[in-house]
Amino acid sequence: MANAEKYLKPEVIRTVSRLDLRARFIVEGFLSGLHASPFQGFSVEFSEHRRYTQGDDPKDIDWLVYAKTDRFYVKKYQAETNLTGYLLMDLSGSMGYTYRQELTKFDYSICLAAALAYLMIHQQDPVGLITFDDQIRSSLHARSRRTQLGNILASLAKAKPAGTTDIATNMRRVAAMVKHRSLFMLFSDLLTDIEPVLKGLQQLRYAGHDVIVFHVLDEAEVHFPFRGMVEFREPETQETMVLDASGMKADYLEALNQVREQFTKECRSMRVDYVPLDTSMPFDRALVEYLSQRQARF
Repeated sequence: MANAEKYLKPEVIRTVSRLDLRARFIVEGFLSGLHASPFQGFSVEFSEHRRYTQGDDPKDIDWLVYAKTDRFYVKKYQAETNLTGYLLMDLSGSMGYTYRQELTKFDYSICLAAALAYLMIHQQDPVGLITFDDQIRSSLHARSRRTQLGNILASLAKAKPAGTTDIATNMRRVAAMVKHRSLFMLFSDLLTDIEPVLKGLQQLRYAGHDVIVFHVLDEAEVHFPFRGMVEFREPETQETMVLDASGMKADYLEALNQVREQFTKECRSMRVDYVPLDTSMPFDRALVEYLSQRQARF
């Protein structure tokens, strides 16, 4: 388990330069540690089955699985097994920030996105990618073929965070673009007005989609390690301000906590999964959320 856990740590992943290898290390480290998680017994093999229930045709029972588990499982039809996913990547300039971590918020997010794409392709689930700032910059239609992983990784590797963002408007655009019910996985620091973001997420839900919001902040934005008089720079407008960090720490942390609590409450009310993360955290939490969604659908 110790070996598995080390591959999930950002400080280890950053030493791997190739994005495809980062994704593989994250997923394989995660899968090898699943035996200690609530997903004991989950595997690619059993993701293609569901428990036999009254009303199912006994002819559909998979007797090889019964021999292994002593339980009745039926093979799911293709329409049941395919979970279509879209990775939604925020390209705003603030995503390029880091204080003392080796990975910026953007680096951390693309590692997570790459790992989720790797996992979905491995499970033969179609996955696509949409990147955006104040408008949609690129989009890849969801596909399950192996070459799709290379397309997604190439697009992520070329993407650079810069400028401002408009999450709400782009969520409405995405809802109009994708007609087939899908799981949207949003990666953003959400450093914008809250209410429009919530309305954009609600638009996706109204369109029948499932949503996971990965709220990715820098470790320093969460714990605020600054002391004394510090010059802070707004990453998107480049405006600067000198403030007494020690004096404002308590108010800042209270405000951050209120923001997270509001997202938690509002997302729960619209049945959106909200996952607060920071760049010092292991990557497995995001993968667990994905598997939770996948199992909840079947």
